[in-house]
Formats: sequence, structure tokens, C-alpha cells
Amino acid sequence: MKTYKLTLIAMLASLAVTGRIAMGHLPNIQPVTAIVIMTGFWLGPLAAVFMAFLTTFLSNVILGMGIWSIWQIVSWSVIGLVAGLIGKYWPSIPLWGLACYGFLSGILFGLMISITMYTAGQPFWGYYAAGLPMDINHAIANTVFIFLLSPVLGSLFTRYQKRHVLN
Repeated sequence: MKTYKLTLIAMLASLAVTGRIAMGHLPNIQPVTAIVIMTGFWLGPLAAVFMAFLTTFLSNVILGMGIWSIWQIVSWSVIGLVAGLIGKYWPSIPLWGLACYGFLSGILFGLMISITMYTAGQPFWGYYAAGLPMDINHAIANTVFIFLLSPVLGSLFTRYQKRHVLN
């Protein structure tokens, strides 16, 4: 991976960490998933995995580290990998399609975290049902953040792709 791409990923991770910490008081409303999706879509699956790891590790140093950190990294990595595959095989997807994937990713993230609680011996359906309103908040926030951040980050990614092709 080239230095410019690593710098871009680090900048996006700092944006995601800052957004997650700044919005920590809101119920499951944070820009991390949306930024991971957009990173995967434009920069590829590997970049999304780096984003998932960096963002989770750095934000959880401040918000609290625990066994859930591993599952957050796994969940955001899976979401970013799928976004990377969408970007690779369907690069002309309309913005509303990416936003729909963001909505589904909010639900998927909650499902993956709930499954980890099931493996820890907790009852799955009760835990999942109790967290569903939070998952819906997450899904709606992803959709909104994709619509808000896509024009700004899209121009950044386009500039990166032009520079990357020239080098």
C-alpha cells in the first residue's frame, strides 16, 4: 500500500474516531459504519479492514476496551469487505443504493454483535430484540451519514483515484 493511501486511511480513521467520540452521548448514532462503507467502496476491501481496525482500536482506547472490541472489528471488517466488493464489481451503484446498503449494515452490525453475546451464553432472541431499536438508530444514522458525507468524501476519493492512476 502506498504512503498516500495510508495517509488517506489514517485521515478517515481520525474522522471516524472523532465522530464516534463526539456523538458518544447519542443512542447508537455515529459515523463509523458509513465511513467504513465509503472507504471500502472507493479504496477497496483491504482499506476498509484497516479502517475498521484503526477506528475501533483508537476510539475504544478512549471509550473503553473489552472483548466486544474484537467483535466490533470483525463486524465493521465484514461490512467494509462487502462494500469493497460492491465497489469493485458494481462501481456505478447510485448513492441511494449505497445508502440502502448502509441501512442494512446497521441491522447486520447489531445482529453480529448479538450473535457474539449468544456465544457468551446469553439468550439470543431477548438480547437481539432489546437491541433492535438501537440497531434501527444505527441503520438510519448510516443512511444519513452516507448522504451527508458522500459528496465531500467522494471528491476526496476521486482525487485519490486520479493521482493513483497518474503514478
